[in-house]
Amino acid sequence: MMKKKHRLLKAILVLIVLGIVCYAGLIGFVWIQEVRVADSASELNGDYDAIIVLGAQVLPDGTPNVQLEWRLDAAYEAWEAHNVPVVVCGAQGKNEPLPEADAMKNYLTEKGVPADMILTDPDSFNTNQNLKNAAALLSDRPEVRKVLIVTSDYHVPRSMALARDLGFDACGLGSPCKKEYWLKNHGREALAWVKYWLVKYAGLNLD
Repeated sequence: MMKKKHRLLKAILVLIVLGIVCYAGLIGFVWIQEVRVADSASELNGDYDAIIVLGAQVLPDGTPNVQLEWRLDAAYEAWEAHNVPVVVCGAQGKNEPLPEADAMKNYLTEKGVPADMILTDPDSFNTNQNLKNAAALLSDRPEVRKVLIVTSDYHVPRSMALARDLGFDACGLGSPCKKEYWLKNHGREALAWVKYWLVKYAGLNLD
C-alpha cells in the first residue's frame, strides 16, 4: 500500500514538474515571438494601409491608463510616418466611464489625428472581437491590403496571427509594458496562445 502511495506521489510530482517546464517554455515562446516582431518593426517604412490599435483600460477620469497611452503614442508615431486610417478598438468595461475606443479617439484627435481618419469599434471585449470588428469597419476600403497592428509588445504576435486568420496581410508594432508586470503579462499571454491553438486547430469554441 505504501509503495502504491509512493508511486502515485512520484507520478504527481513528475506531472507538476513537467507542467512547470512546459509553462516556462510557452513563456519563452511568447518572448521569442515578441523579439522577432520588434526586430522587423524597424523595417516598416510606412508599408501599411491602415492602423489598428487594440484597447486597454480607461481610467475613471476618461483618460487612457499608462499601457493604453503608450499604445496610442506608438500608433500616433506610425500615423505621422504614414497618414492612413486608424481603427481604435475596445468596449466599455464595468469600471470605465466610456468605451475604450472613444477614449482612444479623443486622445488621438488631441494629438492631431483628424477625427474623420479614425474609425471606432466600441463593442469588442477581446482581441478576436477587436480584429473582427476592425475588419468589418475596413471592409469597404479596397485600398486597405496591409494593416499595422499596434498593441503592447507581448501581445503583438498573437494579434498578428489572429489578423492573418481573418485574411489580413498584417505587420505589428509593440509598445512597452511596465517591467514589474513582465512575468504576469507574458504568463497570461502564454495561456492565451494555448487557447488560440485549441480554437484554431481543435475547433473548440472558447469565446
